[in-house]
Amino acid sequence: MGFAFVSGSPALDLAGTVGFRRDRPTDTLATPADLERWVAQCDGLPDQVTADPASFRSALSLREAIYRLALDRVLDRPFDPESLELLNDLAAGPLPAMTLSDTGLHVAGDLRAALSQLARSAIGMLADRQVRLKECGREACTRIYLDRSRGARRTWCGMEACGNRVKAAAYRARRRAATTAAGESGASTD
Repeated sequence: MGFAFVSGSPALDLAGTVGFRRDRPTDTLATPADLERWVAQCDGLPDQVTADPASFRSALSLREAIYRLALDRVLDRPFDPESLELLNDLAAGPLPAMTLSDTGLHVAGDLRAALSQLARSAIGMLADRQVRLKECGREACTRIYLDRSRGARRTWCGMEACGNRVKAAAYRARRRAATTAAGESGASTD
């Protein structure tokens, strides 16, 4: 199972592991093993963690808190107090250990440290009022992302998953409209 890391922030990518939240939610973190794979694939988090049922539930609670708080920012409303409390509590935990070598960065720690790192990342992002958070412009997509584009013109969470689909649908609609218009103009001249 592949995970999408397109939000511009590991914390938002965690929140994005539930897609299509309004209409037909899809959860890519269905099991503790899914969470372990997600953490291993996420930049800046430990290479290997073990998720037991309690830490898995904690990760899912953090994911939902980050989503609610990010949506609060997008909608310019006050932060949800329960989500803030959970985020702040998890941010107070231990951090992963980082080492640098000629082969690159190595991050080590347990799942608790990974969740603490994600919570701190979310706090830094949510506290910065200059950060532009947006919800994807594809109608069904509910992923929230950081818009770092020039002029804040980014519309979709990612081109591969959403942007290309929106553009392809618009192209097909234009082709249908052109075909219909051509058919009508041909029929009216007969």
